[in-house]
Amino acid sequence: MRLGVIDVGSNTVHLLVVDAHRGAHPLPASSHKRELRLSEHTEQDGSIAANGIDRLTTFVGECLTIAEDQGIEDLLAFATSAIREAPNGEAVLQQVRDRTGVDLQVLSGPEESRLTFLAVRRWFGWSAGRLMVLDIGGGSLEFAAGIDEEPDAALSLPLGAGRLTRELPGDPPGAQQIRAVRKQIRSDIARVVRDLAKVGVPDRIVGTSKTIRSLARLCGAAPSGQGPYVDRSLDRSALAELVPQLSVMSAAERAELPGVSVSRSRQLLAGAIVVEAAMDLLDVPRLDLCPWALREGVILRRLDWLDS
Repeated sequence: MRLGVIDVGSNTVHLLVVDAHRGAHPLPASSHKRELRLSEHTEQDGSIAANGIDRLTTFVGECLTIAEDQGIEDLLAFATSAIREAPNGEAVLQQVRDRTGVDLQVLSGPEESRLTFLAVRRWFGWSAGRLMVLDIGGGSLEFAAGIDEEPDAALSLPLGAGRLTRELPGDPPGAQQIRAVRKQIRSDIARVVRDLAKVGVPDRIVGTSKTIRSLARLCGAAPSGQGPYVDRSLDRSALAELVPQLSVMSAAERAELPGVSVSRSRQLLAGAIVVEAAMDLLDVPRLDLCPWALREGVILRRLDWLDS
């Protein structure tokens, strides 16, 4: 069947249309996305501003039209931390529903973590053994670990690259600001290290997300143009050398680096600090990259449900 998935993230709203059935590899048919940066269109109390709501509603309507033109049989629509944490999140959902008919389902942080873990498990298979998965988005950082398709631990922390970038004013930010944010990040991650360690030593540690892919590219991984089946990884030692370089570069200078878009260049430093901290505190020498993440996990879970 042909499925459409609308993913409302903190940075990007993305429509993915796939051809899929139970037991098969979901094949992307089309993709349509726009960087709305909802987490930046906020009022002083964190509520999503009227212009952000209007842009979201308009684009969701556009995605719906495209999905219908593509002949979808089923549409899944979900939102993550930007709407989950907004004081007016329910009002935003209602406006989208009233104007487009699309019912956005808000995923909790642990749900994000579990669905991403499912996608990684299906991609690498049972031969990967016990997995640990790290995923960083614009609003949150997720960890999951386990040996089955359902993780034994699924955690979410408010350490997204977009969120933390707002705590690093300046271009580039000052050394004292970077140090303060780095200290807070490491303190937050340190609190959950035991929760992950007690479920067992992982056989394979995997990273997903655009931020991790960009960092891996800067550390020597193959470019995206070589396709999803090329083995890619991110070494902690290479990342440790990269972070100080990024910290003294402006966003414009980062945007000139290979694999870094203009829109993502501002968040790259914060993302790098988070990923380095996670790898260091969890004693991860290398992250293997997975091209599947939350969207694919949602698709796979839906196919499982339809089959049952």
